Amino acid sequence: MANDVFIGDYDRRVTPEELDARAAKGAGALLAAGIGPDTPVAVIMRNDLAQIEVMRATARAGAVIVALNWHGAADEVEAICDDAGAHHVIIHRDLIAPLAPALAGRQVIGATPGPALCAAYDIGDAARDGDCPEWADLVDAAEPLLHTEMMRPMLRYTSGSTGRPKGVRRTRSGPRKDFTNLLVQVGDEMMGLRPGARFLTAAPVYHSAPSTLTSAALVTPGVSTLLAPRFEPEDFLATIARDRITHIYLVPTMMSRLLKLPEDVKARYDLSSVEFAVSTGSPWPHDLKRAMIDWWGPVFWESYGATEIGFMTMASSADALERPGTAGRMQMGGTLLILDEQGNTLPAGEVGEIYARMDAFGGFDYSNDPQARASAEKHGHFSVGDLGWVDEDGYLFITDRKKDMIISGGANIFPAEIEAVLMRAPFVRDVAVFGAPHPEFGEQVVAAIEPAQGVEPDAGAVREFLNGRLARFKQPRIIDFHDKLPREDTGKVFKPRLRAPYWEKAGRRI
Repeated sequence: MANDVFIGDYDRRVTPEELDARAAKGAGALLAAGIGPDTPVAVIMRNDLAQIEVMRATARAGAVIVALNWHGAADEVEAICDDAGAHHVIIHRDLIAPLAPALAGRQVIGATPGPALCAAYDIGDAARDGDCPEWADLVDAAEPLLHTEMMRPMLRYTSGSTGRPKGVRRTRSGPRKDFTNLLVQVGDEMMGLRPGARFLTAAPVYHSAPSTLTSAALVTPGVSTLLAPRFEPEDFLATIARDRITHIYLVPTMMSRLLKLPEDVKARYDLSSVEFAVSTGSPWPHDLKRAMIDWWGPVFWESYGATEIGFMTMASSADALERPGTAGRMQMGGTLLILDEQGNTLPAGEVGEIYARMDAFGGFDYSNDPQARASAEKHGHFSVGDLGWVDEDGYLFITDRKKDMIISGGANIFPAEIEAVLMRAPFVRDVAVFGAPHPEFGEQVVAAIEPAQGVEPDAGAVREFLNGRLARFKQPRIIDFHDKLPREDTGKVFKPRLRAPYWEKAGRRI
């Protein structure tokens, strides 16, 4: 299939026609299981072809995917499923046992991970776990759904100032539109997809950006789509060279690991097929960006976006070199405001809070916090709490983060959520969580803890308490103990004082 269009993973590949046929049968299987138009279904899967089948089958059935991070602890998964009303779960079988408390009382469909996933994550007998129907068997036995429902956008979850996950429900003004149309627009206007293009990602497709870009590739005629089970630097280069990949999604953490490869390894692979590589999420340090451009050429683009708003800006390699630090200009008809605390528009060059509007992506509501949605809107634009400025040509520069969100390895981590868990520990009197610089992941989680009276500081006890209560990627890498945390009279902790020693020598604040 070297010269043909394909969709696949490291184990198997199918043609678009074969995927469409599987999606039609998968949609029939979903309907038979009670999953129809607007029904929320939780999907907890790693990158593989079965996940793509589920995505396309769900789209065809008009159901709503609730994409969950498979690293999540059972308590987190249960809370999200309850909030979304997701009584159906499709999950890789090795994840069933650790999430069993969250799955109780729900209709579970298992998907057996293939050899590549098992090898990538050292999955042994757990690959066959779970006394529940098998996705592949249900699809094989199903009658295909001959008509196609309107595609619904995914229901995505993000935390806020309360630390409680909030579902971002995408809304569109006027008559309801098929979400496929937006994906086609993203593929055309933002990714430059064309017949013959080949898209690759090793980023987890449960995340907002890689799932949107992967979906755009899947609905664009003539485009091949390949999912890697996980990111391994040399394997990533080998895949690009072998399959003549043209379009790639990757994040700065991945680039840092690629650049650390020995020079003879980097020189071993022909990367000349790459036309477009886009990054979102984590801040992209200028020296890292320049090093990648020097190696691969001017094929890199950076996008600034948010789950609530969508992709907002794009910066090309030329933009990055001409305007170091820029996140680019607004795309797809979007508009941008830089406002002061009173809601006044600031002139070019002045730092304020970033507010954006992207009508192409439609509006949104929070599933459980409508007040938060309203409080973050001004002049018809929405803020996710970042600070920045624009130059005379409309290029955006992000200077700092108003809220405390930590971005580590491209994943959004919210201190309030971690603090809420740690405050339940009997040996913790007070806690403050914040981000500190990390050379590879951008940021790392730090927990500043004031022990309960009479308790000796014990980092091991903190880590043991968090296991099973909080996903590992959210758990603090650094645990500092303090006699007393610095707090204002109002009770607000002086986090800048705690953060400052970590950032003073980093040369950056974000």
